[in-house]
Amino acid sequence: MTYVRRSDYSFMKKLLLVLGLWPTPNSKFRLFRITFFYTVYIGYLLLENSEISLFETNIRFMGSLLACYALTGDVMFRDKAAQLGERMLPAFQTETGIPHSLINLHTGASKNYGWASSGCSILSEIGTMHLEFTYLSDITGNPVFKSKVENVRKVLKNLEKPKGLYPNYIHPKTGKWGQHHMSLGGLGDSFYEYLLKAWIQSGKEDVEARQMYDEAIAAIDQHMIKTSQGKLLYVSDLKYDRLEHKMGHLACFAGGMFALGAKTQENELSERYMTIAAGLTNTCHESYDRSYTKLGPEAFHFIEGNEAKSLKNGEKYYILRPETFESYFVMWRLTKDPKYREWGWEAVQALEKYCRVPGGFTGLHNVYLVDPPQDDVQQSYFFAETLKYLYLLFSDDDLINLNDWVFNSEAHVLPIRGNPLYRASPSL
Repeated sequence: MTYVRRSDYSFMKKLLLVLGLWPTPNSKFRLFRITFFYTVYIGYLLLENSEISLFETNIRFMGSLLACYALTGDVMFRDKAAQLGERMLPAFQTETGIPHSLINLHTGASKNYGWASSGCSILSEIGTMHLEFTYLSDITGNPVFKSKVENVRKVLKNLEKPKGLYPNYIHPKTGKWGQHHMSLGGLGDSFYEYLLKAWIQSGKEDVEARQMYDEAIAAIDQHMIKTSQGKLLYVSDLKYDRLEHKMGHLACFAGGMFALGAKTQENELSERYMTIAAGLTNTCHESYDRSYTKLGPEAFHFIEGNEAKSLKNGEKYYILRPETFESYFVMWRLTKDPKYREWGWEAVQALEKYCRVPGGFTGLHNVYLVDPPQDDVQQSYFFAETLKYLYLLFSDDDLINLNDWVFNSEAHVLPIRGNPLYRASPSL
C-alpha cells in the first residue's frame, strides 16, 4: 500500500514530535505538555478586558485542561479548569438559560453576535458544552456546571421541532427558534455529535441524550440525506424547506458520527446508518480527489456534471481542516477497511507537498490550481485535530481506545465513565 512505501518516515516522525509521541523515557507525558502553556494563556484571558467566544473557549481551553487532568491526574489542570468554568457561567444568565455566544471573562458581560438571526444563540455552540461541563462537575464535585448544560438540553428537548429537525438559531430571551436553517455543517454540526458522545461518556446511562440523538438523526436521514445523479451520498443544508444541494467541509465529520452511533448501539437501523457513514466519507474523499492538490475545498455542490466540487471562488480554499480525516480515523477503527488509511496517506502527502512551509503549515486559497496561492495562516486546530487524527489513523487501537475515550469537538480526549482515568470527585 502506498502509505507505507517511503524511504524514510520523516514526515510521520514530525507528526510524532509535534504530538509529543516520539518515544522517550517521558513519552507518556509529552503528548499534553504543551497544555501547560494553555494554563498561562488562560490566566491572561481571565484578566483581559475583551470579548471572546464561549464556544471556542470551551472546546479549546476547557477541553485541553480536562484532558490533561484525566491523563496526568495533576490537580493543577482540574483547578484551572474549575476557575475557567466559573468565569464562563455568567454567559448562561439569560431568561431561558440558553447562553450567549460572547463573554468577557474579566467583567462577566455577555452578548450574542449581531449577525446571528437577530441576536440568536447558535445551536452548535450552545449544544457543544455538555461533555466538558458534565465532566467538570464530576471531577470537582460542583454540580453547577452540569446543571447549566442540562437546562440547555431541557429547553431544546421541549421545543417543537419543524419536521423533527433542529434549526441553527434560538433566541435566548424567548426560547423560540430563529431562522429555519438546518445543517450538519457550520452552526449545527457538533450539537448532534455531543448528543451521541454525552451518552457514550456517561457509560451509556444518559438515555435521554441517546434518544434525542436517534430522533434527530432519523429526521436528518429523512429530509437532508440525498444521493446525487452520480451516486454520491451527501447531507444537504435545508433552509425553509428548500434543499441547497451543497455540503460544507465542516459536515465531513458526519461520516464518523453516523458510524459511531451505529456501532455503539446496534439495532434495525445500524446497517442503514453504516451505509450513510461510508457514503458520506466517500463523498468527502471525492471532494479531495477531484481537486488538483488532492485537498478538499471549504464547500462543494451537487449539480449535474459538477459534483463534489466548488462552484464559487469563495468556497475553493482549504484552511487545514480536520473533519474528513476525523471520519477516516473513526471509519478505520470501526471497520478496518484499508482504504481509509490509504486515503489518509494521500492527504499526508498532499499536506507535505502543498501546505508545508519553512515556518510550519499554511492553508491554500484555491485547491484546484496547479500552483495554489498560500494564505500564510497556520490554524491552531491543525495541531489539536488534523495532525492528531492523521496520527491516530495509523496507530494501534489501544492508543486512545474508543471504548475508553471520547473526543470533544477540538479532538481533546475525555474519559468515559468506567475508565480508571475518569477521576471522579470522591464526593460523588
